[in-house]
Amino acid sequence: MPAEPQPPYLRIVADIRARIDSGRLRPGDRVPSTRQITEEWGVAMATATKALATLRREGLVHPVTGTGTVVTDPTHRAPRRRSPRTTTTDTHIDQRRIVRAAITIADAEGRSAVSMRRVAAELGAGTMSLYRHIPDKEELLRLMADAALAETPLPEPSRRSWRRSLEKLARQHWATYRRHPWLAPTVLTSLAQPPLLPTGVDHLEWQLTALNGLGLPRSTALHIAVSVNGFVGGIAMSHAMEREYTQETGLTLRQRHNTDQDELHALLGSGRYPELAATAASGITLDLDQLFEFGLQRHLDGIAAHLTTRNHR
Repeated sequence: MPAEPQPPYLRIVADIRARIDSGRLRPGDRVPSTRQITEEWGVAMATATKALATLRREGLVHPVTGTGTVVTDPTHRAPRRRSPRTTTTDTHIDQRRIVRAAITIADAEGRSAVSMRRVAAELGAGTMSLYRHIPDKEELLRLMADAALAETPLPEPSRRSWRRSLEKLARQHWATYRRHPWLAPTVLTSLAQPPLLPTGVDHLEWQLTALNGLGLPRSTALHIAVSVNGFVGGIAMSHAMEREYTQETGLTLRQRHNTDQDELHALLGSGRYPELAATAASGITLDLDQLFEFGLQRHLDGIAAHLTTRNHR
């Protein structure tokens, strides 16, 4: 009888393992992401996820926050793990562990890498056991976002300055978005109707309390708080898209930008963009942290000017 064909995920594992053994993929190199595996091997996302999970269990690769899954240095490899069915029993699974495992995956490989099957593989549990605690991926993402926001306690509000209070929380939000690039696309589905996050409600109440005492209509106070959150989240979305591009393609935006240099130089040398050409010649570069600080202060300046004008009416 002919041998049964090897499952697709094992063929992928064997191929990537061969690349590592031959040196084509060296320690620290990124291995194909789940999305790249689906495209290269023509398999479903679940198969790609299972292949990467198998390579991690073998100790050949490991996730790196903000980079993706990379080849593990042989001198640092842990002993090969046993089958997930024997490493963790389903009775050890709870909602908190599921959420933390999902956050670890998203931090390293992006939101698209998160699935119930992938999280179950990381925990060494059956996929169906997760559904006893979390009904679907949408709810998992909501719980992840709430947990990420709750990592840092709310700052002590300034009793004398509404501006200083809003500034403190805005910086805290920015730091959280930087730690978890997947968070902004998860939270900012809508500014007017965002997903219900208990921690997010706490933060909004904190902001409205900081504005209390200014004699503002409730609608104005709400607009101020939400607009500040929208500004911070908007800058964070750029960071999220940059990280997602790198995770999916293996290229940084700087590397992509370098491939466009000839075309950019031709445009700037055409004489049609004298201001932009002069700016580029000055060596100015955009940094997201600097852009955040500049934009936050100008946003708060605008709110302060509005409050001053309102008080003088």
